[in-house]
Amino acid sequence: MSVRVRFAPSPTGPLHIGGVRTALYNYLFARKNGGKMLLRIEDTDQNRYVPGAENYILEALKWVGIEIDEGQGVGGPHAPYRQSERKEMYRTYAEQLIAAGKAYYAFDTAEEIEAMRKRLEEAGADAAQYNAITRLQMTNSLTLSAEEVQQRIANGDPYVVRIKIDPKQDIRFKDIVREWVVVHASTLDDKVLLKSDGMPTYHLANIVDDHLMEITHVIRGEEWLPSAPLHVLMYQYFGWTAPQFAHLPLLLKPEGNGKLSKRDADLGGFPIFPLQWQDPATETIARGFREDGYLQETIINFLAFLGWNPGTEQELFTMGELVEAFSLERIHKAGARFDITKAKWFNQQYLKGKSDEELAAILEASHNAPAVSHDTLLKVCHLMKERVTFPQEILSETTFLFEAPTEYEEAIVASKWNADAIKAITAYVEDLKIYEGDFLADSAKAIWAAAAERVGIKMGKVMQALRLAVTGAGHGPDLMLTMEILGKDEVISRLEKAISTLP
Repeated sequence: MSVRVRFAPSPTGPLHIGGVRTALYNYLFARKNGGKMLLRIEDTDQNRYVPGAENYILEALKWVGIEIDEGQGVGGPHAPYRQSERKEMYRTYAEQLIAAGKAYYAFDTAEEIEAMRKRLEEAGADAAQYNAITRLQMTNSLTLSAEEVQQRIANGDPYVVRIKIDPKQDIRFKDIVREWVVVHASTLDDKVLLKSDGMPTYHLANIVDDHLMEITHVIRGEEWLPSAPLHVLMYQYFGWTAPQFAHLPLLLKPEGNGKLSKRDADLGGFPIFPLQWQDPATETIARGFREDGYLQETIINFLAFLGWNPGTEQELFTMGELVEAFSLERIHKAGARFDITKAKWFNQQYLKGKSDEELAAILEASHNAPAVSHDTLLKVCHLMKERVTFPQEILSETTFLFEAPTEYEEAIVASKWNADAIKAITAYVEDLKIYEGDFLADSAKAIWAAAAERVGIKMGKVMQALRLAVTGAGHGPDLMLTMEILGKDEVISRLEKAISTLP
């Protein structure tokens, strides 16, 4: 059977970066094994549905580079792929379990369930659950006659369908990440499978859909591990072959103690969502990795290493290389610390590797590029790409290219601006004014060296003063390339201003 995996998010808000990692691992596994990647929208909890969340999920996956072979937004033979549109089908499967004695109708009110739980708590019970013991004291089709059950249904009395757990068995399954998992059924409660509004719970819908969509591997977060025994049991109840499970480690706070939350990200000053998100109710805006300047390649590489490693020293991967190297067996059991410093390092490496054209295209697409020619923007990118972490810093760190300095770094003025500096820079201005060739970095350097030699001053001794006069600062990127970008006339203007302004 060919590999078929699925990513099944709920449209209850923006997609958490941990969800993106889950989608990525599914995608890598599918591609590695020549399989299919499905996208299913699990929107059975209509009370938590958030407008815009589904489109956000689709856009986020597209930005990261995860291609969907089948599912929501793509279509396929198992449509529809939005669970709310499959509602009536789930009832059929719930009734199949009832007919087989594996599930039952429960008519209990919320007040009756709360009273049951309170009694158990007061009695010191280990767990206040609706289970194999307590169900015999409640209002359900196990305690009512068949006639009364049918009459209640005919009268329109609200009810749910609960799974009937047989408590006298061990439930065993082998998780690819965690090896053998064994849970005694007596620890499970009789979960609701079909809610009173006719919508399925996650437990029923995902089992039915995974079976019908021929899912071979369920790769999901560790938070679903406690539900896995119930799901394995449901496959047994239906007489279906269960997929293989792989439960991924948690994403931990940067300091490593506890699960990563949005609050941790806010306090740490980094995003936790792939794209920027505006809450439709409150209109508050949450930061996104894309808008913060993280590159697609960075997110792929960073997330892949959060819980997995290739077993080699290689750290920088293309998506194709990750596909080749990936295996579920190399996923860690322990939680993965969310080290945003490492993400920044990845971004620096990928920025350095981009061509000037690629970086200029990113800046132009962001609509933040300055009003300069494309050729000039290419030079600015070349000047700065070795010195920045994010694309937008190419512009924020080069304001000196677009605005002449109005202030000068005081420490450099005090230590480097002296009679020799003024003498050498004055000579440089004189030579620049009579120079008629192309003003490039090499020619700017040659003219400067000749002018300094002509007045008997070592070029290195006054280089920092020259930078100060041109940019207002004592440190920065390549000065000769900076002057090439500025052009001869602007350089002359700035040097003359410094000579007349500085003491």
